[in-house]
Amino acid sequence: MEKLRFLHPLALVLLLLLSNPLLAPTTANTEGDALYAFRRATKDPNNVLQSWDPTLVDPCTWFHVTCDADNRVTRLDLGNAKLSGHLVPELGKLERLQYLELYMNQLLGSIPKQVGELKSLISLDLYHNNLTGPIPPSLSNLSNLRYLRLNNNKLTGRIPRELTKLGNLKILNVSNNDLCGTIPTAGSFSKFSDQSFMNNPRVDGPELMGFVRYDTRGRC
Repeated sequence: MEKLRFLHPLALVLLLLLSNPLLAPTTANTEGDALYAFRRATKDPNNVLQSWDPTLVDPCTWFHVTCDADNRVTRLDLGNAKLSGHLVPELGKLERLQYLELYMNQLLGSIPKQVGELKSLISLDLYHNNLTGPIPPSLSNLSNLRYLRLNNNKLTGRIPRELTKLGNLKILNVSNNDLCGTIPTAGSFSKFSDQSFMNNPRVDGPELMGFVRYDTRGRC
């Protein structure tokens, strides 16, 4: 403490603020802000998000949110919650999120590219919504992803070839959308059957290496 006497008063105040865990900015607050941004972007007729109080220190006491021992968000379980609205880019700030379960709602709009920043993600379940737009190529950054279910939406565009880099992917379902072009067959995609891609009327079929080039122009 003897050295603190010689610090500039403003520097001393800043040092005290940063050393106080109750006053310093926390990751938990950042994650709470990200989740609250999602709440503001949705309609919640059944009040399943009623406990999401932004004035609390962290979101770990909120219903449908699971945290680890460090009070970092690891799960968001809101399947079949009758939510409508949009996904928000702020979800990409949940750095330790492993399970994003938003299936069987009425969510609209596109999948934010920032979802590809969730490097810890194991399961991405957005099936049975009304999502539109392309599948973000940024999802190829999710190296831990095992389950990717985007079926029964209104997604358009090509199936990103970058997704074949997902070496841990065990289940893929993009059926019942409006995707187009050819189906990539390299990497992890080599183990998925036609059922993963069925009922996309504008999909031409699998890419045959050496015979059919990946569709980069075509009728998409």
